[in-house]
Amino acid sequence: MSVVLGIDGGGTHTRASIVDGDHVVAFAESGSIKRLRVGAEAAEENLRAVLKDVYARAGVSTVSAASCGVASATMPGITEWITAVFNDFRVARSEVVGDHIIALDAAFRGGPGILQIAGTGTNTIGRAPDGAFETAGGWSSRLGDEGSGYWIGLHAIRRALNAHDRDEPTQILKKVGEIWGTPTLDQLINVGDGTPAPDFAALAPAINELAEAGDPVAVGVLHQAAADLVANVLLVRSKLRRKHAIPAGANPAAQFSVGELPGAEIPAAEVPVAEFHVSEIPVAWTGSVIDKMPIVREAFFAGLRAAAPAMPVETTETVALNGAIWRAQRMAAELT
Repeated sequence: MSVVLGIDGGGTHTRASIVDGDHVVAFAESGSIKRLRVGAEAAEENLRAVLKDVYARAGVSTVSAASCGVASATMPGITEWITAVFNDFRVARSEVVGDHIIALDAAFRGGPGILQIAGTGTNTIGRAPDGAFETAGGWSSRLGDEGSGYWIGLHAIRRALNAHDRDEPTQILKKVGEIWGTPTLDQLINVGDGTPAPDFAALAPAINELAEAGDPVAVGVLHQAAADLVANVLLVRSKLRRKHAIPAGANPAAQFSVGELPGAEIPAAEVPVAEFHVSEIPVAWTGSVIDKMPIVREAFFAGLRAAAPAMPVETTETVALNGAIWRAQRMAAELT
């Protein structure tokens, strides 16, 4: 079997794995390679660092194929930059695709399905049996990304300020002030409205903790995040049913597992074979907002069950890195 490399370039972390057949040889992690988030210099440093680390752990100096999924893949220069770095690491064949592509393939192995991404940013992507895509949301942190970590941090502050005006109780402004080092409300506003903008996504874990403790404003923010995610899944479902033929029969996604990734906190995705109705298509999800926030997760599942009881919804997180590995293995097979 050929030794291949898969990379998941998320908004916060970059994960890489080298696989030989069904055996995960090495796993490594570094900071984000998303240029819009960390800048070109830091992105390059992070990419080279994770490649150097995973190669060293695997004891290899070259790989047959590599697939890299990154949110900014369509931006000018991104594919060329990552490909050039791959060339320095003696990658025989490579591709750079959107992070949604590797996540879809992790869940559905090239087949139809709806994927809800909910991490630092959000995006909802549906793939029809003919390979065509339908989407909802994902219009960047400033213009969209409802239900994302960034959205949660930003809108928690907005709702907390509204609560402050109405003399309604919340601990959000106090907690944000502690995180930002802004003891007065005026200082907090200056930081929050500053240029460059603060990392609102970094506030999401604190908002989640407040919600778990019963803060009414924080709870409302997380419930709204879940409602927005549900709405986008249902919108994509509607577009797929309206614009594409969804055949009856077995879900073409086969059950698979690349094995647990060494050093990873979560195991590789296992997608069960499922039956779905002519007008239904399976749903998978990935991202810390659903995985790490029980209030969002429970409301997300409940909302989908209420709106579409027959729609198969995966209960465990899809590991996008597995999709990159699968795609790299397909490329390597074409070389033999």
